[in-house]
Amino acid sequence: MFRTDTYYPEPPANFIEAGSRALLLNIRCGGNAVLLLLEACRWMTHILKRRQEVGRQLFVVGIKSFGVTSTVALFTGMILALQAGLILKGYNQEVNVGILVSQTMCREMGPFMTALILAASVGSAMAAELGTMTVSEEIDALTVMSINPVRYIVMPRIVALMVMCPVLTVYTDIIGILGGGLIANTQLDVSWTAYLRNAVHGSSASQMLTLKEIYTGMCKALVFGTVVATISCYQGLATTNGAIGVGKATRRAVVISFLLVLVIGYVMTRLFY
Repeated sequence: MFRTDTYYPEPPANFIEAGSRALLLNIRCGGNAVLLLLEACRWMTHILKRRQEVGRQLFVVGIKSFGVTSTVALFTGMILALQAGLILKGYNQEVNVGILVSQTMCREMGPFMTALILAASVGSAMAAELGTMTVSEEIDALTVMSINPVRYIVMPRIVALMVMCPVLTVYTDIIGILGGGLIANTQLDVSWTAYLRNAVHGSSASQMLTLKEIYTGMCKALVFGTVVATISCYQGLATTNGAIGVGKATRRAVVISFLLVLVIGYVMTRLFY
């Protein structure tokens, strides 16, 4: 189920056949990843039995990611406020920088940056860990002992990312908005009171930060966390060819996660708005 290669007795005759083989391989891998996610969801009824491992993964995904998440969120908000504020200042509208930062962070940048951070740090680690277990035949040993590797290894990791990605997204939104306020106050001469008032209420009812923006970000974060965890676990379980294969699987996990986050983020934004 987890193999990513397909045996062909002869090399492709031309580029059309080579492209067709690559397309079929990608479709097969995508289908297997979906099946892995569905099987992990089926085993989520065993969360209490695996609560110790779930708790450990929550700690790894959440607490250990707070440092890099804080730094990225802070500077994301600062950059947004600075770039937008310099443009708005030319129209004497720099006081409205708060609503722009809050809307952008809650709708897009919060879940997007959180997903990229988790894919690069946690997702790559998951792919490398499971890949090492696969090539060293630890996964086969679990199967021999009648222990389902999806229930034992994959399910806790998917649950951890599904829970912590929205949590970290809220944290990223808050830190980003505060970072934007820091720039607005120190470089754009906008008071904290005016900045926070505009960040929440805007200058009109149509610009108000509503629950829709927050729910949209949370929904995106949930989907992004699920995608990153599924891709990382699948690439780890599909690893072959020893240490070289572990490196390739880790790279594929990060690259595919980045691409899917971008594509799915656009699709979800189009659906919501």
